[in-house]
Amino acid sequence: MAATVAVALFSWQTAVTAVPQTMRAAAIDKAGGPEVITLHTLPVPRPAADEVLIAVHTAGVAVWDASVRVHPEEITHSRFPLVLGTDGAGVIAAVGSQVSGFKPGDQVYSYSWDNPQGGFYAEYVAVPAKLVGHVPPRMSLRDAGAIGTTGLTAIQGIDDALHIKPGETLIIHGAAGGVGSLAVQFAKLRGARVLATASGEDGASFVKRLGADAVVDGRQGDIVAAARQLAPQGVDAVLAFAGGDSLERCLDALRAGGRVAFPSGVRPEPKARTGISIVRYDAIAGHEEFERLNLAIIAAKLQIPIAAEYPLADAAKAQERVEAGHVLGKVVLQIR
Repeated sequence: MAATVAVALFSWQTAVTAVPQTMRAAAIDKAGGPEVITLHTLPVPRPAADEVLIAVHTAGVAVWDASVRVHPEEITHSRFPLVLGTDGAGVIAAVGSQVSGFKPGDQVYSYSWDNPQGGFYAEYVAVPAKLVGHVPPRMSLRDAGAIGTTGLTAIQGIDDALHIKPGETLIIHGAAGGVGSLAVQFAKLRGARVLATASGEDGASFVKRLGADAVVDGRQGDIVAAARQLAPQGVDAVLAFAGGDSLERCLDALRAGGRVAFPSGVRPEPKARTGISIVRYDAIAGHEEFERLNLAIIAAKLQIPIAAEYPLADAAKAQERVEAGHVLGKVVLQIR
């Protein structure tokens, strides 16, 4: 009983001697281009009663991070200096007094959009425990740091937004990116036949290696013709990670009664069509969601392509790489 009480009462104060007072963080002091991201020395955040403090090993870098850099008003907690980054992985350094299920030393990953105490481009981040998951067995912190947001977005698009069933045909539009590369693998896990759109010969071979049944160039290829070869009566569904005219061509390939899903942030959004179900969704983080993601990761023997990695001090270069486009997989920051 005494041991149980000791664990329950573990708090920031009991761990403070093992955690420094300050940390390095890539933050912005104003909105702007990548050049406004600079290395700061900031106080290590103190976790609230319902939060955990994570010593960050790897942080993901994505287009939505760049969007926050340009438009910090997109998030509620936009006080300067604003530490960027919505996801990452590391080791728990301390837990709040009301936290259960986690302890210092646990390897974890997390997705927290608009995090109250700042983002993951830092040596430490304090995150609500409800938005944290245990890293799957045998997965490195480097890989886990790349998939907090992308993994949840991919599996929830396949399972929750589209409800993909074995034998269905699916176009994954933008399949070579950080989310799409995972969605291809989860779709195959669920038994779908996948037509992937990707640009360039390198993009096509990349998504083929991940399991796509067929590939078409999303910018220049005949998407409808490629879809008819896979599904002569039209494909069942489209999962879109890019918008515009090419997405509309994907919708042209749908059968009557087909369905479309896309995460918030895809622009332009697909236009409404008679008889077609269109769902916009946001990734949801939570204990159950991370557990389901972990099961899918293990079952799919998930490959996590890392396109490029940068040290924390080069966070601006990492965002420049993301904004340049044609990223096959994920860009990450190596914090430790």
